[in-house]
Amino acid sequence: MSADVDAARRDPVLTRRNRVPPDADECAALEATWRDPPGVLGWFCAVNQKSIGRRFIVTAFAFFAAGGLLAAAMRLQLARPHGQVMGPDMYDQVFTMHGTTMMFLFAVPVMQAMATYLVPLMVGARSIAFPRLNAYAYWVYLFGGLMLFVAFALDVGPDAGWFSYVPLAGPDYGPGKRSDIWAQLITFTEVSGLLAAVVVVTTVFKLRAPGMTLNRMPLFVWGMLVTAFMIMFAMPAVVFASTALLLDRLVGTHFYNPAEGGDVLLWQHLFWFFGHPEVYFIFIPGLAFISAIIPTFARRSIFGYSAIVLSLIATGFLSFGLWVHHMFATNLPEVGKGFFTAMSLMIAVPSAVQIFCWLATLWTGKLNLKTPLLFVLAFFFVLVLGGLTGLMVGMVPLDLQLHDTYFVVAHLHYVLIGGAVFPLFGAIHYWFPKITGRMMSERLGRWTFWLFLIGFNTAFFPMHLLGLWGMPRRVYTYPAGMGWDGMNLLASLGAATIAVSMLLFVVNLWRSIRHGAVAGDNPWGAGTLEWATSSPPPAANFDALPVVHGREPVWEDAPGPKQVSGLAVHQREVLVTTVLDARPDHRVVFPSPSPWPFLSAVATTVMFVGSIFTPWAVVWGSVPIGIALTLWFWPRREDTVHEMALERSP
Repeated sequence: MSADVDAARRDPVLTRRNRVPPDADECAALEATWRDPPGVLGWFCAVNQKSIGRRFIVTAFAFFAAGGLLAAAMRLQLARPHGQVMGPDMYDQVFTMHGTTMMFLFAVPVMQAMATYLVPLMVGARSIAFPRLNAYAYWVYLFGGLMLFVAFALDVGPDAGWFSYVPLAGPDYGPGKRSDIWAQLITFTEVSGLLAAVVVVTTVFKLRAPGMTLNRMPLFVWGMLVTAFMIMFAMPAVVFASTALLLDRLVGTHFYNPAEGGDVLLWQHLFWFFGHPEVYFIFIPGLAFISAIIPTFARRSIFGYSAIVLSLIATGFLSFGLWVHHMFATNLPEVGKGFFTAMSLMIAVPSAVQIFCWLATLWTGKLNLKTPLLFVLAFFFVLVLGGLTGLMVGMVPLDLQLHDTYFVVAHLHYVLIGGAVFPLFGAIHYWFPKITGRMMSERLGRWTFWLFLIGFNTAFFPMHLLGLWGMPRRVYTYPAGMGWDGMNLLASLGAATIAVSMLLFVVNLWRSIRHGAVAGDNPWGAGTLEWATSSPPPAANFDALPVVHGREPVWEDAPGPKQVSGLAVHQREVLVTTVLDARPDHRVVFPSPSPWPFLSAVATTVMFVGSIFTPWAVVWGSVPIGIALTLWFWPRREDTVHEMALERSP
């Protein structure tokens, strides 16, 4: 660090030194500078990463609740043979809405939402990079989800499955606008996801606190960085696929029409090239949550830091070589299928490395068995079972027998809920004190955990047997006498237990926000930087930016500078550091709150929704978007004056 300090002292703009914490006037000035404007208008102008992060999280969980209600309706329909709760058309809409909501409106966005809130705090930054772009990503996501549910309420919800296979979703077999709405939802969510990924990558690479080299970054940040890169490489494939589907349906192109030289398998290749990495950019943040929670409750540093980082990177890389895993029932060459079977086995290796590192940390630590750790321990049991069934369906002969049965439904939920939702609920209980300043009820948390664990296994384990007994997925009813009655009823009772656990979770959240015990800055005794600031954090994240000397800065008392000085308190000024070693590089002023991200998202929504009905909406809809973006980036006089002052400063 001495070289870093010397470099900073030679910089004519930045100086760093040991000093006392900022006084009350300076803290008040920082708060006034970085907070969002008050009132209704201020709510639409907000760009602070914590405000946007909270909205992302709450909105994602609202869609999670909506998707859960759709799942409950399906289980009610299938609880007994010849169910009469809904007809086949409504059931097609319900299962499509459920899968689409959970995959595109909850699972991926909630992980990015957690990154939006926590990554700047964990790397010691004043703000997330591109705060207005981050706000725009949220509004686009919200409007896309609202469009989907408005369509469902009007009985034009998508009905071709969350994967929307052609030709079922094509113009010949999917009349009306249902598949167009699904395809345009993909555009909404992928635009939002790509922008959020760019924001996270830039934050991690350029806004880390001085001294936080890549080798000192928290494992949570590593996980979110790998996820962001995966999103940037995977999502363009599904954006192209959904756009081509829209063109086939609206303009009359033939991307997926074999009679005119198209190929229906092109859709599957494009979709699953995105779809299988999508499983992992839901799964990898779950691993990141675990790597943050275990050291805190084992009361020791993580075992095998470097091995876990390399495993995260390897998982992200290998996930792009698995997409044909979903296409074994097609007429692809057998040699190619063998390659993807091998890749399906190989990707288990880096996950196993991480599991052994976590077990070693737990084994050598002194466990503090609180609710967050309970959810992590359940992850080991549930995910291992889901991983084993994944190896099973990765074998071509067995996959041909189990394809499109309830065995695949069980496997998918064991992997996604075990690998992502259990760690997510552990993360919510873990970081709730930091976000709200209040502790969640430990008693209600344990009730939630046990009911969720029991209900989950009761709901989804029987589906393995139903699949082995031949029950196909995506059927709205089934006849009596097939031997499926008992297991379907048991699965429905398990779903009801999950619903009770989620109700307890909501009660716990509500009571804790209003009447929970005051948390303090670091109630768990954790070691990462987000626990070095107040709970909830101030608008500027830190009263004084920290200087990092190790992987657990809160646990360490290393010699050397502790804080950064020299940043303005009356401007939204941030410190930019170098990518590898986080050496101070220069200062930059971030933009102030603005309504233009919201208005730009409204204009974008008008264009996207209009293009469902006419291609001319893209042409005319670009005009208001261009106007909004011009006003968004139009320089303000006070910003220009401050930039000139920075250039002249000694």
